[in-house]
Amino acid sequence: MPVLQTRHMTLSPCRPADRDDFIALERDPEVMRFLNGGRPVGCAANDPNADFLMPRGTEAHVWTARRTADGAFVGWFCLWPDGDGSAELGYRLRRQEWGKGLASEGATALVHWGFESTGYERIVASTMAVNFASRRVMEKLGMHHACTIHADWSEPIPGSEHGEVWYEMTRTDWRRG
Repeated sequence: MPVLQTRHMTLSPCRPADRDDFIALERDPEVMRFLNGGRPVGCAANDPNADFLMPRGTEAHVWTARRTADGAFVGWFCLWPDGDGSAELGYRLRRQEWGKGLASEGATALVHWGFESTGYERIVASTMAVNFASRRVMEKLGMHHACTIHADWSEPIPGSEHGEVWYEMTRTDWRRG
């Protein structure tokens, strides 16, 4: 995985030294609100029952985002291969970095790399239907809403009754963009 440079960030393949920063994200209830209802995770090891990514610094396909100017931790991005010529985009940023366009900036870099360098034919992303900020990032990338899934949650969280939305973009869509 290459190091990706954006206007404000350097995205580097994650490493074990990033672990504490990743865990700190999971300890913030606002960061975790649309993943598990805001319960801080903060454990040293992955939760085997979690249905979301909890990187610890050894995962392939996860980039650590740091501000280029000062090296400050911003969050992480991933582009996880699905094995069928597609990949799933994900990201999680520190609350202090929200609203600055950094999610769109980092996600754009990964989408570009995914289509240009790895040959993915389709990139997908999902979030809770009520997570309007994340949906807006996906739309800014040029992704379109593909479907909404209503799942039975073992422990429903606020907003889960509205479902999970899936967005996608094909290589052809991206080229037209």
